[in-house]
Amino acid sequence: MSNLFSIKDRVVIITGGCGVLGTSMANHLASEGAKVVILDRNAKLGNELVDTMIAKGYDALFLETDVLNKEILEQNKLNIMQKYGRIDVLINAAGGNMPGATIAPDKTIFDLQIDAFKKVVDLNLFGTVLPTMVFAEPMVNSKKGCIINISSESALRPLTRVAGYGAAKAAVSNFTKYMAGELATKFGPGLRVNAIAPGFFITEQNRDLLLNPDGSYTDRSKTILAHTPFNRFGEPEELLGTLQWLVSDASAFVTGVVIPVDGGFDAFSI
Repeated sequence: MSNLFSIKDRVVIITGGCGVLGTSMANHLASEGAKVVILDRNAKLGNELVDTMIAKGYDALFLETDVLNKEILEQNKLNIMQKYGRIDVLINAAGGNMPGATIAPDKTIFDLQIDAFKKVVDLNLFGTVLPTMVFAEPMVNSKKGCIINISSESALRPLTRVAGYGAAKAAVSNFTKYMAGELATKFGPGLRVNAIAPGFFITEQNRDLLLNPDGSYTDRSKTILAHTPFNRFGEPEELLGTLQWLVSDASAFVTGVVIPVDGGFDAFSI
């Protein structure tokens, strides 16, 4: 069974690898023997993260990137191939939101800032599409590879406020299913594309929305927890079991799925 879930020596790329979830994923996969390449636009955080990982004895590399710039991504690919000779796994974890693409309780759809909406779609959707186009090529050449996109609970059902982010992540889920068919039918069954849809985890992106300055829960947090059967927020480490399953051969016949990890939020109704 341990061999079935083994990811030892697999070359794994994580875009947005310096975020709360990306950092947790990077450390876990490296601790399991994977060679982890962290791509992020924050060079300071990226180098610090890799330094701590190397100090633990992990095999890790940081490359500064821009997930919306194909030329930079192509250079990243060249550097990775020169160092490792292959790419086995791509985790598209880069993404984010911005205030102008949200609709606060005292606002309406007519207050939506369309330029901000476009930026959120660009980052989350095209920031998934472009790395996929670039890093899937070595996988196609080797007839084996795994892509894991990070979707969201907001892709599964429309949540209040996050209009732009929800639309973008819904597109990521659709793209995941499209690419599963695209790669398998044209390049073989060794290529898989799946997604994880995290429920509610406290990250730097949503901290001010979910926590008051004194650390207590906001009204939005209380509403979320009232609709979550587990009645708590998720911990980053609770994504790792699903992640390892998708990265490993334990999920060899699984492609085109979007898996919620949400404490029951999507299943709950009243």
